[in-house]
Amino acid sequence: MTILLLWLAISSFSGCVSANHYGLIEQNLLAGKPERALSIVEQAESDYGSKSRLLYLMDRGMTLHLAGYYAESNETLEQADELIARLYTKTIRSETLAFLTNDNALPYEGDPYEHVMVNVVKALNYALQNDTEGALVEARRIDHRLNVLSDRLNGKRGYGNDGFARYLSGMLYEASGDLNNAFVAYRNACEAYETMRAWIRLTCPPLLRADLFSSAEALGLADEVNRYRTPDPAIEWLSMSVRQQLAQVVLISYNGRAPWKEDLFFDLPIGLEALQLVLLNRGFSPPLGRRDQIMDSILYGLSGRVVRVALPHLVSQKTLVSSETLTLMDEQGQSYAVRSERVHDLTALAENSLADRLPAMTVKAVARAAAKFSMAEGAVIGAKQAVGRDAAPWVGLLVGLLTKGLAVATEEADKRSWRTLPDEIHVARVWVPPGRYRAIIHPIDRSFIIGQGRSGERGEWWLDLSKGQTKFLVRRVLQ
Repeated sequence: MTILLLWLAISSFSGCVSANHYGLIEQNLLAGKPERALSIVEQAESDYGSKSRLLYLMDRGMTLHLAGYYAESNETLEQADELIARLYTKTIRSETLAFLTNDNALPYEGDPYEHVMVNVVKALNYALQNDTEGALVEARRIDHRLNVLSDRLNGKRGYGNDGFARYLSGMLYEASGDLNNAFVAYRNACEAYETMRAWIRLTCPPLLRADLFSSAEALGLADEVNRYRTPDPAIEWLSMSVRQQLAQVVLISYNGRAPWKEDLFFDLPIGLEALQLVLLNRGFSPPLGRRDQIMDSILYGLSGRVVRVALPHLVSQKTLVSSETLTLMDEQGQSYAVRSERVHDLTALAENSLADRLPAMTVKAVARAAAKFSMAEGAVIGAKQAVGRDAAPWVGLLVGLLTKGLAVATEEADKRSWRTLPDEIHVARVWVPPGRYRAIIHPIDRSFIIGQGRSGERGEWWLDLSKGQTKFLVRRVLQ
């Protein structure tokens, strides 16, 4: 009976959707079956649970986006946006339950960079539907969200700006003909990259510098023209007057897999005998699975002098693709080729977000472990006092096994994150004369890719481009 209770405790408080679900999602994306990946997310809705509703909406919104259901993706991500706003208000009941068990009992609120990515994906959905106004609404939401985050930091280190999100906003403003807002967004993007360069491992991309120069020149901003003029001959740029006579293709390539989290357990012995028990059990190595967790719960429950603390540990999955080549070939055989540039590192954002929160998480986890241990000790003493002297030792042993075993069994880090995001985002931009083109995208490291068009080592499709048009293409690179 006790073993069954321990098993139920572990099962009840384990994370939301299992790693196996994400494995199936990634397998289908790798095989070029985004609709099947979407189906897996939707079938797992109940596995996410009410506490991870936001995570479900974000995963569903992203897989709808990759499957080409842009309107449906925005409907889902709009729900996510509304839920993010509501989740700022926490309930005392949820906080109390989380303190007695683990943070998986709290609603998943998402990281700030994930909130911004909700608006980024929504903006791209509108752009892919040629809905300029809808895309600009999201660009303004991005600006507002980042301004709020920056104000909350109040000068402290942390995520309060986003170079890629602001760069995308600039491209959307430019596509709509609003050069003033495009220049402001480009300038803010470059400043964001420079501010974040120490921990996001990115500087202002050459492509963005060229856009800054072109927009500043078109607006007659002499000081900015001199400031952003680059002596690097490898950075090519076109004047805005020339751009406006051409058609533009923008490639957004999602590369690699987002990082995932695993438990990092610390078994803290109280006394020499407990230390010997921990060392004899497996030292300070983490349990390998559910079976180990159950055995630990029973062993430490019988001992009664070991408390467990769990913290999340980030496991990165860096992409193998350094860049992509985007080639447009017209019906006469004239070709235009550009190489993509790395503009976003979501793994770096995840690492820094966790690092910023880890001190507070550690204090909370240790306090929770101490509280569980104290409550278990109180339950043992109370049980002994409630029975006769002869039965007290056995009752104390059984109650200790149950309460202290449950304290160990329910200790688990919050490992939830938006895992359908990529590791990196790359961008390529090319301007060509109006006409019909065959677009070919080839990843440099020959990784398998899926996205619009067909799956395989490279993607290609036909585009009909008109003067002044901006066409966005989205690709998903799994490796």
